[in-house]
Formats: sequence, structure tokens, C-alpha cells
Amino acid sequence: QLQLVESGGGLVQPGGSLRLSCTASGFTLDSYVIGWFRQAPGKEREGVSCFNSRTGNTYYTGPVKGRFTTSRDNAKNTVYLQMNSLRPEDTAVYYCAAGRGSNMDRMCSYILLSDFGDWGQGTQVTVSS
Repeated sequence: QLQLVESGGGLVQPGGSLRLSCTASGFTLDSYVIGWFRQAPGKEREGVSCFNSRTGNTYYTGPVKGRFTTSRDNAKNTVYLQMNSLRPEDTAVYYCAAGRGSNMDRMCSYILLSDFGDWGQGTQVTVSS
């Protein structure tokens, strides 16, 4: 059974950093793209980044470009989201999700919720002084 577990959230001051982890079980990352999404209170869930394990390509949405980076640890079947220069507007519950399709790089570039069928439970990130 495919399962995703996020960890690493917490409280951080503006300008600080956090690293989120998304550990997969029941499947290997090579067959899927892993997306990171977030949902702030009262707002819709939005895409943050997407990592195509097969090609190594990573995509980011505008608000996080240059501040967030994604990496992978094959041995741990885990994808990481390194978040630097955090801002109060980054406060949200962060989710990772797995998706697959015929053109995974193209799918990954759009980071649409509808393309991702398996989700983790989320981890809270709060940026506040």
C-alpha cells in the first residue's frame, strides 16, 4: 500500500530555515513525481514544488523560487523540501503527494492538485516572531 509521511514542520522565525521530509513506502520514487503543496488557513491548497525522480527535474511556483529547493535520498526513499528565508506568508500545512502519468515532466511542471492521487497527512509550518 502506497503511503507518504511528512515530517520536519515547526515554528521558525522570519528569515529562518526548515527542512521537510516526505518518506514513501509501498512504492519506489522512480515511478512517481513527488509534489509539495501547502494550505494556509482560509485559503485553497496550492502547489509549491514538484520533483521528478526519474529525470531529476524540479519545478517551483513563483512565491518560493530561489528560496525552496527539493532533493532526494534514494536509500531512504525520501524527498526533502529545504525552505530558506522563510516569511510569515509561508505559514501553512505542508503536504507531499505522489502522482504519475504518461508525461511526468510536463505534469510536474504544472503542479496541479488533480494530478496527484496519494497524499500524506501534512505537517504544520509556522513562521512568526
